[in-house]
Amino acid sequence: MKTSDFTFELPEELIAQNPLADRSSSRLLVLDKESGEIRHEVFKNVVSYLKKGDCLVLNDTKVLPARLIGEKEGTGAKIEVLLLKRRQDNVWETLVKPGRKAKPGTRISFGGGRLVGEVTDIVDEGNRLVRFEFEGIFEEVLDELGQMPLPPYITHQLEDKNRYQTVYAKHEGSAAAPTAGLHFTKDLLKEIEEKGVRLAYVTLHVGLGTFRPVKVEDVTDHHMHSEFYSVDETAAQAINQTREDGRRIISVGTTSTRTLESAADMDGHIKPKSGWTDIFIYPGYEFKVIDALITNFHLPESTLLMLVSALAGKEHILAAYEEAVRERYRFFSFGDAMFIQ
Repeated sequence: MKTSDFTFELPEELIAQNPLADRSSSRLLVLDKESGEIRHEVFKNVVSYLKKGDCLVLNDTKVLPARLIGEKEGTGAKIEVLLLKRRQDNVWETLVKPGRKAKPGTRISFGGGRLVGEVTDIVDEGNRLVRFEFEGIFEEVLDELGQMPLPPYITHQLEDKNRYQTVYAKHEGSAAAPTAGLHFTKDLLKEIEEKGVRLAYVTLHVGLGTFRPVKVEDVTDHHMHSEFYSVDETAAQAINQTREDGRRIISVGTTSTRTLESAADMDGHIKPKSGWTDIFIYPGYEFKVIDALITNFHLPESTLLMLVSALAGKEHILAAYEEAVRERYRFFSFGDAMFIQ
C-alpha cells in the first residue's frame, strides 16, 4: 500500500483560514460507508442522523497556548518556543526556532521577564529541554503569554483563542485541537442528549505529530507518534452498555477513534485505562469499537486520511473528497465536516 495512493488535488483557496461565526453552521457531507452514497447537510442537522440509544464519544482534551515568542538574553534575538511535552514540573520538551541560537545554557525571556526559560539539553530530533522560571501558576502565566499552536496551513493568529477549543474542553495537554469537535455548540449537545443519545468523554492529548507528513512510500513503514490517552469508568460503562444494547458507537474525530481502539480488548470491550498509544489505523484494519465517525476533511497523504479510508474504503473516501472539492467545501481544521455512517 503506497502513500501516494492517498492523494487528491485541493485548491489552496479551499483551506479554511478562519472559523465560522456559528460553530454549528458549517457544512456536513454525509457518507454511507457501504454504498458510497453522499448527502449534503448543515452540521447542526447532524442530530437527525443520530438515533436514540447511540453513544457519541468526544475527546475533552484542552489545547495549551503552547507557542511562546521570546528574546534571547544578552542579544535580544527573537526565539520561538513550542511546548511539546512536560517532562517534570517546570521542565518541558520543546521545539525551538531557530535551534542554532538555543544551545544548552541559553536563557530566553518571555513577556519582559514574566517567564524565563533555560535550555538544559538537546534530545530526540533536535528538540530542547527547557526549564522555566516564573512566579505564580505556570498555566496562568502560559495563558497570559502564549499563543495557540495553530497548524502550519493557518497563516495568522486567532483573535479569540477559544475558537481553537471545543466547548467541552476540560483536560489541558494538547498541542493541537481535536477539530471534529469544534462544530459542536452547547445547545447542539443538549439537543442531542434530549434525543436520547449518550455522550461519553474520553481524553487524548493531541501532539504535533498529527501534522507530520508520511515520508515513506510504503504506508506500513511509517512509525506513528505516541500520544497520551485516558478513558474513565463512566465513559467505559456508557460505551460498553451501548454495545450490549446493539446500538451505534459514533466517534467524534480521529483522536477519539484512536483512543477507543487503543483501550479496547479484542472483543471491543472497553476497560477504564490510561497510557500512551501509537496505534496506526490504515486500510485493512478491523475496527473493534466504532460504527460511525464524525470528522473533518484531512490533508492529502496523511495518517488521518488513511484512518477514514480504513473505515469507509479508500475509493469511497477519495470520491467523497472529489465531491467536496467540486462543491467548494472548506477543508482542514476550521473547515467543514463529514459524517461517515
